[in-house]
Amino acid sequence: MRKELTSIGFAELKDSIEVDTQIPQSKGTTLLVVNSVCGCAAGAARPGVRLALLKSESKPDNLLTVFAGQDVEATAQARKYLAPYPPSSPCIALFKDGRLVHMVERHHIEGHSAEMIAENLNAAFDEFCAVKA
Repeated sequence: MRKELTSIGFAELKDSIEVDTQIPQSKGTTLLVVNSVCGCAAGAARPGVRLALLKSESKPDNLLTVFAGQDVEATAQARKYLAPYPPSSPCIALFKDGRLVHMVERHHIEGHSAEMIAENLNAAFDEFCAVKA
């Protein structure tokens, strides 16, 4: 479950210090996946993220992940940057220069296909990650 993201370039954040160093101080765009062991993470969230990154010409500069239920401290700290959205896992957040600009909550993942999630993310990538001339 971890390797599904780390094998495509995601860095795992394991504690609050790593989260505080990576998210608010990030330059450019950062995609954060709050990973989990649930079926919608396996069937839709992770495959949707993979598909979005594969299909999009505009990609985030940084790829980060925390694992809910396993990396408890890191997940709790990451969720502070996801306000005003309530805690949910899985979820997918896009930041631009450390500011949250797009959120895919669990209820946007559950019952949706990987392709639908990829389309959602690709639209966000086009809006926030595209290099403006």
